[in-house]
Amino acid sequence: MAEGKGHAVRAGGRAEARALKSVGGFAGAQGMDPLIHSRVRLGILSALAISDRMSFNELRDLLRTTDGNLSVHARKLESAGYLACDKSFRDRLPHTEYRLTASGRKALEKYLDHMEALIAATRE
Repeated sequence: MAEGKGHAVRAGGRAEARALKSVGGFAGAQGMDPLIHSRVRLGILSALAISDRMSFNELRDLLRTTDGNLSVHARKLESAGYLACDKSFRDRLPHTEYRLTASGRKALEKYLDHMEALIAATRE
């Protein structure tokens, strides 16, 4: 480790800092939506970006998560306006479907652009 600006900098730290600076800062800064930066929430948005609608059960099985975990993450995305949730009954059983909203698609695109820029910058 080398010393830099009053704290230790690990090998390659300067290159990493340059790469992060070139894409707008560190995680949590511009471009990195902390709401999306979660395995389950990113998975939900990604799945819905390529499917018009998906049921609760389809998403749960695809993401290999529990009912409760999916429910909590989907509710956070819905509260942010990224998801729309439609509830109905099929054969007297509750049926929940999700779809991506326009603002959800825009947020996902911005997040992916940021990640692509970060990857490109670190490979330079």
